[in-house]
Amino acid sequence: MNISLIAAVGKNYELGKDGSLIWKIKEDLNFFKNTTINHTVVMGRKTFESLNKPLKDRENVVISKTLKYNDKIKIYRSIKEFLNAYNDFFDEIFIIGGESIYKSFIDISNKIYLTEIDSSCKSADTFFPRFDLQNWEKEESNVLVENGIKYKHVLYKRDYKKI
Repeated sequence: MNISLIAAVGKNYELGKDGSLIWKIKEDLNFFKNTTINHTVVMGRKTFESLNKPLKDRENVVISKTLKYNDKIKIYRSIKEFLNAYNDFFDEIFIIGGESIYKSFIDISNKIYLTEIDSSCKSADTFFPRFDLQNWEKEESNVLVENGIKYKHVLYKRDYKKI
């Protein structure tokens, strides 16, 4: 299985506040779309509800014990149930949030696409999990700027089988 996490984080790994993204950087949202399009995206119920609808041109998977049937998404009641269903799936699968879903998948992922934003939010209530950088190769873009906000795209990669 080829599992990748994708997120935009602040200096303290902040993800969100009150069920919303803290930073909405147009070019980064385009990066997210272009990276995940035509792939499977996996999220928790709160992330799905914050989107208001399934992401277009992607297979949307929601892990939730409480979400009701929806013919536009696939619902799995647990991460174990999802992993069993996708065990022989070789295409890249993107984990898109929220916090507990990232925590559940980070140890079995082999790529992390992080937009590292040069800013912080003291009132953030959702965070990306910390991970040991020594276990990952790092590739980063040049610093980009939008509306005075500096950020860069960083790809962390590892051969999961060696971990």
